Amino acid sequence: MRDVDVVGVRVEMPSNQPIVLLRESDGERYLPIWIGAVEATAIAFAQQGVVPPRPLTHDLIKNLLEATEHELTEVRITEVREGVFYAELVLSSGVEVSARPSDSIALALRTGTRIVCDEGVLDEAGIVVPDEQEEEVEKFREFLDQVTPEDFEHG
Repeated sequence: MRDVDVVGVRVEMPSNQPIVLLRESDGERYLPIWIGAVEATAIAFAQQGVVPPRPLTHDLIKNLLEATEHELTEVRITEVREGVFYAELVLSSGVEVSARPSDSIALALRTGTRIVCDEGVLDEAGIVVPDEQEEEVEKFREFLDQVTPEDFEHG
């Protein structure tokens, strides 16, 4: 398993499909995962520190974990099959719960939990950005600094 960081979310054109972009903490590979608009908003909210007036689903899960004195100790992105990514939530009790990566990432950001990715997933779906494309990654980071969660709502 390799530690990954959440670079952020963006809408991929022309498909208008949101993606979350992860990057190896101590490597060169990026992992783009296509996600739903609701999950993109949840991830953007967490990254920007937006606290909604009422708990959203991922806030509710965090609150349930705290109320039942369980801790999310790790989020694992475990496999990719036919373009579909799979993840597991690992609780302090040792229980592992299957989940979508997008939900897992949104929850990890709310709880400060480590996110790891299976080496095989990075080998299969990870991309290395050549030096000449680092400028594109920098543009993406600039975009992330300016994007708001409302940008992911369908109009």
